[in-house]
Amino acid sequence: MAFAVARTPDEALLYAELAPCEDCGALATEWKQGLTSVDGELAISYLAACPGCGAGRELLFGMPAQETAPGPFPTFGGEEPSEIFDAGQWLEIADNAARDVPIDDAAEAGRRLALARAAVDEVVKFIPAGEHAVPDDAFWTEQGSRLRAGEPGRFRLERLLVVRDSYRGDA
Repeated sequence: MAFAVARTPDEALLYAELAPCEDCGALATEWKQGLTSVDGELAISYLAACPGCGAGRELLFGMPAQETAPGPFPTFGGEEPSEIFDAGQWLEIADNAARDVPIDDAAEAGRRLALARAAVDEVVKFIPAGEHAVPDDAFWTEQGSRLRAGEPGRFRLERLLVVRDSYRGDA
């Protein structure tokens, strides 16, 4: 059984934080990471108890072929695009992070802007060399496809780079 690869712990934890409980819709915040074997395949496991209904939750991710060097938060992956978030989901993550930047907490503002900037960088990774926009096959979720259908111009390389650069923390 093949699992989508989480390239780094930051990417896996972001996915876990955004994945609602299938039973009640609550978000679990106390995830425990470990390694497990499923049908002889090594996988990264995240376990939690739902804070809303108490249901046990498990998320499984494939092991990356190459380890990404740890870096400052957020470090989502190397040169390759994500397998667990599509391009539209990454742009929505950037939008949400940038929308909630506090004006009275410089550290948290820097963290959110770094998240928004890194999420836009993840969208850019879906654009093949020499191309100028995110291709159709980079949208495989309903959520991501809906964002692309509503605002296709947001997925042009030039526009993505302008948006990313606007999320500098020193501006």
